Amino acid sequence: MRSGAAADCDGYFHETAFYGSDDEFVAIVEPFLREGVEAGEPTLVTCAATNTALLKRVVGDLAGIVFVPGEARYQTPAATIAAYRSTFASLVADGATQIRVIGDVPHPGVGVPWHSWARYEAAVNHAFNDYPLWGLCPYDTRTTPEFVLDDVARSHPHLATADGHQHNHNFEDPIELLRRHQAPPDPLEHRQPDIRLVDPTPSDARAAVAFLVAHASLDRAAASDLELAVCEIATNASLHGEAPCVLSGWHAGDRVVVTIADRGRGVTDPLAGLMPTSVDAFGGRGLWIAHQICTDVSMRHTDDGFTVCLTAGELAA
Repeated sequence: MRSGAAADCDGYFHETAFYGSDDEFVAIVEPFLREGVEAGEPTLVTCAATNTALLKRVVGDLAGIVFVPGEARYQTPAATIAAYRSTFASLVADGATQIRVIGDVPHPGVGVPWHSWARYEAAVNHAFNDYPLWGLCPYDTRTTPEFVLDDVARSHPHLATADGHQHNHNFEDPIELLRRHQAPPDPLEHRQPDIRLVDPTPSDARAAVAFLVAHASLDRAAASDLELAVCEIATNASLHGEAPCVLSGWHAGDRVVVTIADRGRGVTDPLAGLMPTSVDAFGGRGLWIAHQICTDVSMRHTDDGFTVCLTAGELAA
């Protein structure tokens, strides 16, 4: 049986909170955690180091709270979704009737680009709806940019404050929100590419990645992952897109960016890449692989067609 504000909810009770001080953060989160433990519900904290330390000082003596380093959990959106879904499925199999999670989602205020995490916040309304989950996503108004706060307000159906819980009237349909959220070009795309190939074969794509990696400071694993992702997406473009397929690549210090563009309509499912699929229709499996292994993946629809941008190494600020 579920408890608290989510007692009458089926599936995912997705809630955000905006706080402007450490005291306000604790006032919102501490009851959420204590009530979860008292109800016998699995209760997880996946926050950044500062907030984890705050919470450990006030509830660290409570048995039943599991602390997971937020920096480890929030690596990429697709990997985060996959890891959470595995955890939730295991807890439900063990008999959990409600799971509570609080997590610090990355954003530019902590030095991480926002577009992919904006997709995440909208997508989890569907991705986590298979589980009796109450998720709380707090955002610090002292460090979070206004445009991020605006996106957050649109992607969470519920709002928590120190005074209680309420319906969020700014919430929008997640699928429509995803469709409107267009990724900006990577800053490297504003200069001439270091390599450009038209209708590349898989062998050409691998050679292009090898050239780019040779001029960048990427470790072997990241280089291998990028090669696999580029080959998957280039193959998708050749099979499902409209010619020509154009591969462009850039290197800059400790990162490599590759775009694959064609003149087709591209992927129409806004959740593509963020959720695993058993069907490779229109490149679903390839996109999911790329989202799992690349530092960042973004997709853009333009009047000229469809572009997938893959990043390995450090992200642009």
